Amino acid sequence: MPVEFLTDEQAAAYGRFTRVPTQAELERFFFLDDADRKLIAKRRGEHNRLGFALQLVTVRYLGRFLPGPVEIPVAVIDYVAERLGIVDASCVKRYAQRAETHREHAGQIQDAHGLRDFSEAAAELKA
Repeated sequence: MPVEFLTDEQAAAYGRFTRVPTQAELERFFFLDDADRKLIAKRRGEHNRLGFALQLVTVRYLGRFLPGPVEIPVAVIDYVAERLGIVDASCVKRYAQRAETHREHAGQIQDAHGLRDFSEAAAELKA
């Protein structure tokens, strides 16, 4: 018998930004350590570095990659851009122009952090 653990509102909000993160959340979840910066630095162009970094912090905060790589509150984009020394955070719009880059970067983040798709772990969790 299935049991619902989430309210309809919680289920609708899962895996997306429903509000702008607080300053404390930005500092905790959107922090870039040396290993993160090393991965980010491998990307060419500010738009790719910022887009990659946003995917990295988003999966850390939400627990999933967003279908659209720039469906992120402006405050988060600005916060991460500032941490990377990127003056014009609007360059991230260029990141969304090539879907293949978004998918490749998501795969690289998964590999670097040992993340797996839920479908791969579902049987293991069920057991």
